[in-house]
Amino acid sequence: GVLERLGAGEVVIGDGGFVFALEKRGYVKAGPWTPEAAAEHPEAVRQLHREFLRAGSNVMQTFTFYASDDKLENRGNKLTFTGQQINEAACDLAREVANEGDALVAGGVSQTPSYLSCKSEDEVKKIFKKQIDVFIQKNVDFLIAEYFEHVEEAEWAVQVLKATGKPVAATLCIGPEGDMHGVTPGECAVRLVKAGADIVGVNCHFDPMTCVKTVAMMKAGVEKAGLKAHYMTQPLAYHTPDCSCQGFIDLPEFPFALEPRILTRWEMQHYAREAYKAGIRYIGGCCGFEPYHIRAVAEELATERGILPEASEKHGMWGSGLEMHTKPWVRARARRDYWERLKPASGRPLCPSMSTPDGWGVTKGHAELMQQKEATTAEQLRPLFQKADCKH
Repeated sequence: GVLERLGAGEVVIGDGGFVFALEKRGYVKAGPWTPEAAAEHPEAVRQLHREFLRAGSNVMQTFTFYASDDKLENRGNKLTFTGQQINEAACDLAREVANEGDALVAGGVSQTPSYLSCKSEDEVKKIFKKQIDVFIQKNVDFLIAEYFEHVEEAEWAVQVLKATGKPVAATLCIGPEGDMHGVTPGECAVRLVKAGADIVGVNCHFDPMTCVKTVAMMKAGVEKAGLKAHYMTQPLAYHTPDCSCQGFIDLPEFPFALEPRILTRWEMQHYAREAYKAGIRYIGGCCGFEPYHIRAVAEELATERGILPEASEKHGMWGSGLEMHTKPWVRARARRDYWERLKPASGRPLCPSMSTPDGWGVTKGHAELMQQKEATTAEQLRPLFQKADCKH
């Protein structure tokens, strides 16, 4: 189990960002970001699981991000499958691939439109319970409450998950400034541990080093409170030095022009090492992470793990495969110090190195964040366009 592995000091490597990866492959729609593909195109989800497994992932996380009924039906999203069908299909695919290697299956829930719309604690918990019932029926190995902007909602999710008796991980999509209501990372972590989380950390919204810094703050808070937990991080694969509290969603490039910010495989090795040095033992990725990024994490920590991933058969460590290249100047790059020193160019001479985040500052309780089942209307969009134009 995951707690036994972490308790023994093992490194557990997570997988990557299924939503973004499958959107690029044509199986997920940007906007709703919902996981119908688990039921609509199981072959695509299965293949991505296999690629992450081959790259070194120890966890096959069910593709159930935003698979709650209220999110599947939000803002005119047309249901082709029920939430239960999607969750069941996702569990089956994750288990099928996990059984092909030494991997665990994690069932995941995430933040809900109902919470943003100020629904009650009981109403929000019922939504989590409906998803969890499928995970228990399918006997996943552990549960993850991930991608929560507000620690209060994450606490509610953890309480529902903990009642199952399964190990529980909880990750917030926050940076060093804390959650969207200003609760510090340390206090967030303490509240999650007290709610029942065995593993705490962050995922999404910020780049790897920002996430490592944030988890270090969480770890310090938990230790100061005299509590114990394991720690995890599943960050973006994008550089976000210009982000504010809301993270990359505030960047004007989100979500269709983020590619210039992608971390190289060598930068991912640096992330893996720094996370390990910070005492984080569950190390994975979120949006933007592709299998080669996870392979880089696995290769950096190969000594600690005692194994290289299968995908390393097709990858020379630190570029050593370039020794076989036909061009001599490329063969000269077959060394670690070359790639560690390199400052990659963007090839975009008129582009800035950083952006100005939108920073609208709206969160739970604001009228603009109230959700609805009906499609967004032209009348609702018009003032948003005007507000955005004024800011830019």
